Amino acid sequence: MIVAGSSQKKKASTLFSPRQSPVENSPGKNEISTIKTTNSGGCCRRLNDCMAEGSIVSTKESQRQQQSISELRQQVADLEREVLKQKELRLMYRKRMETTQDYLKHCLQVAQENGFLDLIIQNKDDQQGIKDALPTSIVSPRITSPHQLPAQVPQFPNLAFTIDQAKMNGWFIESHEIEFQEKIGQGSTADIYRAIWRGFDVAVKCMFPDFFLSNENGVNFFAQELDTLSRQRHCYVLQLLGACIDPPSNAWVVTEILGMTLKEWLHGPGSRRNERSVPIPPFQNRVTVALEIAQAMQYLHEQKPKVIHRDLKPSNIFLDDSNHVRVADFGHARFLDDAEKALTGETGTYVYMAPEVIRYEPYNEKSDVYSFAVILNELMTGDYPYIETDFGPSKIAMEVAEGKLRPMLPHEDNDQLGELIDLISQSWDQDASVRPSFATITSSLRKIQQRIIEGA
Repeated sequence: MIVAGSSQKKKASTLFSPRQSPVENSPGKNEISTIKTTNSGGCCRRLNDCMAEGSIVSTKESQRQQQSISELRQQVADLEREVLKQKELRLMYRKRMETTQDYLKHCLQVAQENGFLDLIIQNKDDQQGIKDALPTSIVSPRITSPHQLPAQVPQFPNLAFTIDQAKMNGWFIESHEIEFQEKIGQGSTADIYRAIWRGFDVAVKCMFPDFFLSNENGVNFFAQELDTLSRQRHCYVLQLLGACIDPPSNAWVVTEILGMTLKEWLHGPGSRRNERSVPIPPFQNRVTVALEIAQAMQYLHEQKPKVIHRDLKPSNIFLDDSNHVRVADFGHARFLDDAEKALTGETGTYVYMAPEVIRYEPYNEKSDVYSFAVILNELMTGDYPYIETDFGPSKIAMEVAEGKLRPMLPHEDNDQLGELIDLISQSWDQDASVRPSFATITSSLRKIQQRIIEGA
């Protein structure tokens, strides 16, 4: 290479020298050999460069193909998961239908054995006979739309009663009294705003208008939440300050404003994930939070009639600036007498839902105890329920309903944790009658808390 460079410099100098003859300028044998070598080396380099470029292009094309294959595999995996999910849903609905059919058969049998069925049929025939005997002008026309309701019949009787109660007890709020600030949260049925009401910082839950327009029971749902909240007087239950009762556009629930939910306090902001985004709170603080939730639920269950929450979960439990609990969101709550049972399947959230509720069976306040057990276990482990599995909500529901699945319990590191594990296991027992009352749970958690304080 060095020789080739010298020959080219020499050739350049002779070409531009007028004093030298053409013979002198002609290359010698050695120079010819050197030039050939130089040209040969240049061709090789260009050939190598072309081969290298071809290799780079081939590598890029291979990477693109691998990326396309990876994307296709991901799409196939997503489709397989969706197919599995649909199969699980079909199986779950089939089981629900069978359970509902069995329960209806049981109800018919009981009605027949006690003579109720004959009375129902006879009463129906009597009513039809009276209707046939009446003149056509007296028989009310069939109502096919709410807009056809007669003027003297109130369209929303429950809401009218709630408005009267609100005005009588001083918690009725006109819409112009609320000065909205920023949006601080959103749920499935409402947005939550920070606002100012009569100079006081408040939280305003604004129900979506579509909720009332698309849900025939939306107004009753709203009235029930207000009725339940307005009766509560407990330091660990969310305090109702007032409400604007004018659905669908102005259906607002005004409450004290709180910092965060239990879900955010335990897991940090954002959606469900495998890794922790915040340090787990101290053990003593978690036990204290569990005790306050139990105290709030004991208060609700010991009312006359008792209040069943039916949707107890970390996102419906708030904490104030001092990390004290407020149980909230009473949209699914129901009043029950001591001997009464509810029959409204799938009320709540699958992960925290009791097996008898999933199975569409009659249930009572012990369904709240089951939900609390899942929350208590979540507080002790610091993990989302069923995070150790890859099951979807419907698969979890099926396994829970059959008694085959519960969240993973914490490792027993101390005596207090051993007692908590026993309490959790008893509280989410498949047999609702085995589950303890919240009075028993509160008493147990108080003793555990006291021992923790004494041992600190």
